[in-house]
Formats: sequence, structure tokens, C-alpha cells
Amino acid sequence: MLKDVVRKFLSGFAAGILISIGGAVFLACENRYVGAVMFSVALLCICIKGYALYTGKIGFIPEKHGREEFSVLLLGLLGNVCATFLCGLAIRYAVPASGTVAETVCSSKLLQPVPATFLRGLFCGILMYLAVSIFRNNKKIVGILFCIPVFILAGFEHSVADMFYFSASGIVSWQAFGFIWNVILGNTVGAMILPLITDIFEFAKKKLPAAESPENEEKTPEKD
Repeated sequence: MLKDVVRKFLSGFAAGILISIGGAVFLACENRYVGAVMFSVALLCICIKGYALYTGKIGFIPEKHGREEFSVLLLGLLGNVCATFLCGLAIRYAVPASGTVAETVCSSKLLQPVPATFLRGLFCGILMYLAVSIFRNNKKIVGILFCIPVFILAGFEHSVADMFYFSASGIVSWQAFGFIWNVILGNTVGAMILPLITDIFEFAKKKLPAAESPENEEKTPEKD
């Protein structure tokens, strides 16, 4: 039992390290387009290694939502939090310039209205689900290489990356804490939108033939 808990936590911790490296690259790049593309390497490595990234797993909960899936999700999230916090502190110490950039970025984030932050998280969640599902279903990295730069350049919010940015910025406040949870909620809702739409469509498709079957159709009177 304990070994399983540790394994799931460490899987999330490893994912958090990779997201932190992606965030560190983004902060270090003067060209945001280059930084956005380089950040995608983090999710690519996470998917290949099978690490537990919250934003990469939450969208599959509607598909499989047993005890095992929730334990991986929650322990993975805890690992994500711990890793990004420690990596953020390390980057702030080792690369002070990146810490300064992170402070500017995070100060700007805290000026966003709460509903806007939620919506930014929601759209990021949609793209994260697409990136991971394309990799899972087709074994192709094209979803990752396009979806990740798109959410970054569009200004959408990724909760685990934001954890790293706030740690690297040195900003610790209840406002920052609330911001992160708002983004987590947005990512969660966004990641579930497309799978739920698919489920609704499949459910309707299964019910449609029964509704249109001859037994259910009203018999029209025959003409003389």
C-alpha cells in the first residue's frame, strides 16, 4: 500500500520537475514564440515516460473514474505541487534573471479578473486534453507540438506551470494561492468538456435507433 502511494507521488513529482524545466526555458527565452515551442518538450517527455501530470490526466476521469484513477490523480497532483515549489526555489536561486522575469509575469497574472483566470484555465484544459489524447490514441506527437505553444501564446493558464512560476517569483500570498486553485478548477472543467460531449453524442447515437425503430413508430392508417 505504502509503496503504491510513494510510486504515484513520485510519478507526479517527476512530471512536476519536467514542467518546471519547461517553465524555466520559457522564462529564459527572450523570444516568446521560441519559448512556447521549447516548453512543449516537457509534456512530450511526460507522455513518453508515462508520468502523472494532473492536467494531462484529469480529462480522462469521465472515461475511467474508479478509486485507482482518483488516487493517481490526487497523489500525482501532490507530487506536481511539491516538485514545482522546490524547482521554482532552485531556479530563483540559480538563475536570478529568470526569477525576476517570473516576478513580472506573476504580478501581471494577479491583476486578471477571477472569471478571466478561470476561462483561461478552461481553454488550456481543452488543449491539454487534446494534446494527451492524440498522443495516447494515435502515438503521434503533433498534438503536443501544436497544442502546447497555442495555449501559451494565447495567454491561457496552466495550473502546474503557474505553480512553478509563482515559486520562482518569490510571491507568496493568499491571492496567489487563490489564483492557483482557480486555474486548477478551470483546467479541470476544460479538460472534461470534449470527453463529455463525446459521451453525450455516443449515448444519443445508441438511443436514436431505438427511437426510430418500426416498433416505436406510429402506424399510419392505410388508405382505401
